[in-house]
Amino acid sequence: MEAVLWYVLTGTRGGANRARLLRALDERPRNANQLAESLELDYKTVRHHLDVLMDNGVVENSGDDYGAVYLPTQRARKHWDVVEEIIEKVE
Repeated sequence: MEAVLWYVLTGTRGGANRARLLRALDERPRNANQLAESLELDYKTVRHHLDVLMDNGVVENSGDDYGAVYLPTQRARKHWDVVEEIIEKVE
């Protein structure tokens, strides 16, 4: 999981935005629209990054596609110290 976190948060162009999404989801679970609004990002951009994070097992959703609420997976929570370390480096 550590390698996955480093890859999705630093190894690609969108890593900084994915780090911002994770920080926001750490505060509280939110849907894509809430994330887009609070982070001042385009909705489609947020959905893309959420899909990348989901594909890599970093976040999961609950509920319908449109109104789905996203939150970090238990696996990501287990390695949250790594997430914090990475976020510090990309900010």
